[in-house]
Amino acid sequence: METTAFETGMQVYDPVARKVGEYRGQAGPYVMLRPVGGGREWEADPARVRPATQEERIRAGVRAANRRTGQEDPAGPPIPSPGCETCAGLAARRDEARARHDASAVTDANVLIRRHQEQAHPATRTRRVFRYVPYSIVQDPAAMPEYEARCVSGDEKDCGAGSGVHHDPSQVEEWQRRHSQQTRHLRYRRTFGDYAVLEPQEEVPGFR
Repeated sequence: METTAFETGMQVYDPVARKVGEYRGQAGPYVMLRPVGGGREWEADPARVRPATQEERIRAGVRAANRRTGQEDPAGPPIPSPGCETCAGLAARRDEARARHDASAVTDANVLIRRHQEQAHPATRTRRVFRYVPYSIVQDPAAMPEYEARCVSGDEKDCGAGSGVHHDPSQVEEWQRRHSQQTRHLRYRRTFGDYAVLEPQEEVPGFR
C-alpha cells in the first residue's frame, strides 16, 4: 500500500492516539512517532496519519512547554510588556479564551506570553523567592473535567473508535453502549482529566 512520505522530524497528527507527534521513520507496516518535546515513541497507521495543522502544532508545543516548566507561577498570570504587539496579541487571545470560559486556552496563552517574554523581554522576568507554605490541592471549579473513551477491542489491532471529549461521563457511557451494540466490542480505555489548583493552608500576602 502506497503511503504519504513525511520528512524526519515533521509534526503529524495521529487521529487514533488523538495527538501530534514527530515523524521518526517507517517500522514495518507502521510509522514511528515521537511526542513533541520528547518521550516514548509509538506506532501509527500510515494510512491515517496526516500533517498537523498550525493550531495543532501550537497546542502540542504549549503542552510540551507545560511539561517542562511544571505548574503555573503562583504570583498570577503574566502581564503583557507595554508597547509590544506580540504581547498584546497573546493577551487578546487570552481574553477571548476567558470570555468563552476555555480554561485550557487561557493556560496556553499564559505559557506563550511567558515564553515570548523570556526570549524578547528578559528584563521583565523578575526573580521571586517564596518561603515554604503548606498547600492543599483541590479541583479547579472554574474548569470542567473531561471524560473520554477509546475502543481497544480487536484481535490484531485496536478498533480505535473514540467517543470524543465530553464534560458529562454519561455521554461517554452512552457512546460505549451504542458502539458495543453496533460492533460487539467490549473493551475500552477510559481517560479522565481535570484541572487542579494549589491553595495555601495559611494566608499568604499577594497570593491569588
